[in-house]
Amino acid sequence: MALKEAILWEKRESQSVQCRLCHWGCVIKSGAAGRCRVRKNIDGVLYSLNYDKLCAANDDPIEKKPLFHFLPGSRTFSISAPGCNFQCVFCQNWQISQSPQENVIDGSAYSPQQIVDAAIESGCKSVAYTYTEPTVFVEICAETAVLAKQRGLYNVFVSNGYMSLEAVDFMKSWLDAINIDLKAFKEEFYKDLCKAHLAPVLETIRYIAQKTDIWLEITTLLVPGKNDSDDELEALAGFLVKECGPDMPWHISRFYPQYKMTDREPTDSAALQRAYDIGKKAGLRYVYVGNLPGNRAESTFCPGCGKILIERSGYRIIQNVIRDSACPYCGNQIAGIGFCR
Repeated sequence: MALKEAILWEKRESQSVQCRLCHWGCVIKSGAAGRCRVRKNIDGVLYSLNYDKLCAANDDPIEKKPLFHFLPGSRTFSISAPGCNFQCVFCQNWQISQSPQENVIDGSAYSPQQIVDAAIESGCKSVAYTYTEPTVFVEICAETAVLAKQRGLYNVFVSNGYMSLEAVDFMKSWLDAINIDLKAFKEEFYKDLCKAHLAPVLETIRYIAQKTDIWLEITTLLVPGKNDSDDELEALAGFLVKECGPDMPWHISRFYPQYKMTDREPTDSAALQRAYDIGKKAGLRYVYVGNLPGNRAESTFCPGCGKILIERSGYRIIQNVIRDSACPYCGNQIAGIGFCR
């Protein structure tokens, strides 16, 4: 297959180009690739190297993304291509996110039509662009998403939130929901553990929440001793309430040793409960604890009367009593998309 020209870039002097897809804004000389290692300048033109290199395709519960207030109980067809614009030392999918090397990107070619057909045949209501960073394989995402919308499917991203605001504007006509990893609330964490920066992520979150109709949920992986102090969690939760509103769901996820970070224990349940309490005290109405099977904080409770509305066990919904996006006990409206039954 011929190489796919990238989107969102511009020519510079001496055959160099500038990529405008994410906040790095890489200026790339001819023959070189950007930080993500999957966008390359060839003779003054920027190309996507992973457009035809899908490395994963699975039928998942939407709760796995995690998205708890978007089409709850539905299935989503999840696809991925290699690459990422971060280098997180605790990445759970490092085998594919960090795999691209010079001139070596593994994967298989699937057309947007084939992806959408597979999603429909498997009974999915959406296509999820996930596992690695979807921003860096946005060309296949965009073409698939437009076709998916035409066929009655929704589109969702699971992202680190480092896409440029120009990229958000490019996506907002076809992207229905996104879960963004807000990995910490300190620059030091992003710089040392992700080889990135905090401020651009906050800018993207603020922009999506305030300037688009994309449904937004946030996930924070709680890493013991790194991003779990009361002060940091209070600041993070306060930011979410102020910039995204109290109805935006916040998922607090349990850390397990992964990749290059195997020097600490999994997050203990007390720390997760403390973070949950901080989120609720800050005013967030929907706070969830993930990667800790059997805890009540993976279920949805009415912020009005406190009764359980969606009971979950892992990614499985035991019961969902929400009717017409409202609590059947007190009538309180429940924020989200796809609650009507």
